[in-house]
Amino acid sequence: MADPKGFLKHGREVASRREVAERVHDWNEVYPDGIGRALLPIINTQAGRCMDCGIPFCHQGCPLGNIIPEWNDLVWRDDWDGAMDRLHATNNFPEFTGRLCPAPCETACVLGINQDPVTIKNVEVSIIDRAWGSGYVRPEPPEWLSGKTVAVIGSGPAGLAAAQQLTRAGHTVAVYERADKIGGLLRYGIPEFKMEKKHLDRRLDQMRREGTVFRAGVDVGGDLTGEKLLDRYDAVVLAMGATAARDLPVPGRDLGGIHQAMEFLPQANRASLGEAPTTDGSEQIVATGKDVVIIGGGDTGADCLGTSIRQGARSITQLEIMPQPGHDRPAGQPWPTYPMTFKVSSAHEEGGERVYAVSTQEFLGDDAGNVAALRLVEVDASFQPVEGTEREIPAQLVLLAMGFVGPEKPGLIEQLDVELDERGNVKRDESYAASVPGVYVAGDVGRGQSLIVWAIAEGRSAAASVDAYLTGSTTLPSPIKPHERPLVV
Repeated sequence: MADPKGFLKHGREVASRREVAERVHDWNEVYPDGIGRALLPIINTQAGRCMDCGIPFCHQGCPLGNIIPEWNDLVWRDDWDGAMDRLHATNNFPEFTGRLCPAPCETACVLGINQDPVTIKNVEVSIIDRAWGSGYVRPEPPEWLSGKTVAVIGSGPAGLAAAQQLTRAGHTVAVYERADKIGGLLRYGIPEFKMEKKHLDRRLDQMRREGTVFRAGVDVGGDLTGEKLLDRYDAVVLAMGATAARDLPVPGRDLGGIHQAMEFLPQANRASLGEAPTTDGSEQIVATGKDVVIIGGGDTGADCLGTSIRQGARSITQLEIMPQPGHDRPAGQPWPTYPMTFKVSSAHEEGGERVYAVSTQEFLGDDAGNVAALRLVEVDASFQPVEGTEREIPAQLVLLAMGFVGPEKPGLIEQLDVELDERGNVKRDESYAASVPGVYVAGDVGRGQSLIVWAIAEGRSAAASVDAYLTGSTTLPSPIKPHERPLVV
């Protein structure tokens, strides 16, 4: 194990972010020279806090089955190459999860019962960033080709994980993406200050060198029909995500200046990378000089907040219908479940106001038909309006960040005529197979809106099932079943 007394001698320590006054004026990651480098002075000691538990509950918290105690021990011993091998054995893209995953492994850490848990996520990103920096991460092309072809629809984390696993198994894999560049929400949904796209691009370069073919700018279901897709490929993996956004049907919703978060964020990401913000030449949605209201208190709302700050919003208010959570684990959410606690993201450090336990009643417009204000009301524990608490706040830009209700049905899903479950997701059996032979389902399109770590785990698992379907057997790992869910109470 790592330092036998490490958890007794050392407290939890994380990397310091750049000063707010500096970072809000650029789009770079909020850590100096990247989080992996920022962590190097402290990470060996932090890895040494791992207790190498007899039953490591961090494994339960991570659907990928990351071998966390082993790579903690290797980092503490300064065996970075060994740590990288252990990390890559279960996770195709630790540079993504190390930056974007909310770390359910840490809330399941045994040390977290009565102390601050091990900084598992930070150890993970330190390993992979050091491996990339040293040139240790190389392409792993297959030794032979199976002669079988697979189409993966969607280039988010689930699709990329399935594609890399199947390519390495010897199949010829083509990944289709309707956007102009590969990456899905990793490319245009995640702001640069959370993950610089160089981390995505170098992983895609590795995959190209392994043999994966990427076809961006193709609308499967439009440019390429479902019938042609099934004729052209031996198997198809649906990994398009849950992109149908939840709307807010209240009076005034049709006013100008009210947009879904995923209309706003991709344009801002393109602009921050020096690209044309829109693909059709339309005007970019910007927060500059406006009173911005963000409806939704999750990660997407925080992304809108950080982006609006960098664009120069006059004021920013983030609304959440739930009450403000406490700083400590609630009694009804005991270890090792993932608790609802108050979290401060890097964006929240930078500005804006968070308002809890409120519901939007109406959008108010100006003479030009654009939103000018928002009427809200406080709600009780049953989300019922509290009489006498109505008020208006100014808003010339409203961003809806309330999550997603499932996959988009028109197009490919309708053309394939796959069966849907009771929630409107694509139904799959225990082997990730859809109701149409040769079609498999991975990620949010089958699970519903979830976390990046679950998407990668599903991509790996679906790949194992596709490999078995094409060849009769498989040696690919399958970390989770479609019905598995995070441990909750």
